[in-house]
Amino acid sequence: MTSCGNPSPLGVYVHWPFCKSKCPYCDFNSHVREGVEQARWRRALLRELEHAAREAPERQVQTMFFGGGTPSLMEPQTVAALIARTRELWDTAADIEITLEANPTSVEASNFAALAQAGVNRVSLGLQALDADALRFLGRQHSVDEAIAALDVARRHFGRYSFDLIYARPGQTPQSWADELDRALVLAGEHLSLYQLTIERGTRFFTDRARGLFTLPAEEEAAQMFEHTQARLAAAGLPAYEISNHARPGAACRHNLIYWQYRDYVGVGPGAHGRVATGDAKRATRRTSGPEAWLEAVERAGHGTAETADVRGRDRVEEALMMGLRLSDGIDREVFAVVAGLDPVEALGETRLAALVEAGFLEIDAARFRATAAGRQRLNALLERLFA
Repeated sequence: MTSCGNPSPLGVYVHWPFCKSKCPYCDFNSHVREGVEQARWRRALLRELEHAAREAPERQVQTMFFGGGTPSLMEPQTVAALIARTRELWDTAADIEITLEANPTSVEASNFAALAQAGVNRVSLGLQALDADALRFLGRQHSVDEAIAALDVARRHFGRYSFDLIYARPGQTPQSWADELDRALVLAGEHLSLYQLTIERGTRFFTDRARGLFTLPAEEEAAQMFEHTQARLAAAGLPAYEISNHARPGAACRHNLIYWQYRDYVGVGPGAHGRVATGDAKRATRRTSGPEAWLEAVERAGHGTAETADVRGRDRVEEALMMGLRLSDGIDREVFAVVAGLDPVEALGETRLAALVEAGFLEIDAARFRATAAGRQRLNALLERLFA
């Protein structure tokens, strides 16, 4: 689709909620089902995509992201249909980034060629560990050898690829993580996502830890792992551009930057969220989370929207700060004033900020507002101070 003028940029997120099994650390909107009616789901996703185009008309789609769940379990023809319809509904950037999350099993890797032909040009692989015992503990269905083989397939079919690892696992030491990180760098391309294991309420790990079935590394050890990660990847040419994400210059995930820079995106599929600017507010949308409830709603009404609200004033500023302070570059104050409606210093007050600058957690100048490395490592605590 072509358009006149200079349409505002937009990201499109598509949620596929199904997995082969539920990982014990996962609190995402993911579900295990015996079977999925792929054609029925394709029709519903396309129908809600058309509704999303009415929510955010006259935009240019710059990124598209298939998340989950496990989107590599989607039939490639579903992915192809959604990409093609996106191009029909909106103007799309010539260099549009289209990312799909995938598990590195041999079955899913066998679809990579078809997914690339469908239009996917970036893949994010959930390796999670390069250690067999750790993979079993994390409930993963692939082996280390399968993971490495899937990376080889990804390199052949996609212009860009990334993979995830989880560290600060039970029994892991700073030295064993340093060794695993070195192995990861041999396999890495332009991007790595490295997450500390967090135990979320409602997961199996939350129950297991409460029962004493495992313990995490001490806080001091986890901090050492984080600091080594930052230094080692910076030395390897993949500095952190966000708390857990590292990339070569120019290779950051452009779709995720939309979230962290508080720009506009629409969400399609069960539980998907959206944020679209409307005058002095951000229109926030949330789709119904349950797969069956969402599917029935779309077939009945054309969309599965569960909640719509306008985020404005102080709430809008806080949302933008929560996202922007995750970035190593922090917040461009001029851009922030446009997307959030207020300059961050004006919104929070110089007196409150001065103490955090003095303590070494914030850096503020005429152009930027950013958390220091120490501030990003303690971001939740920093945000509590900012919003108190």
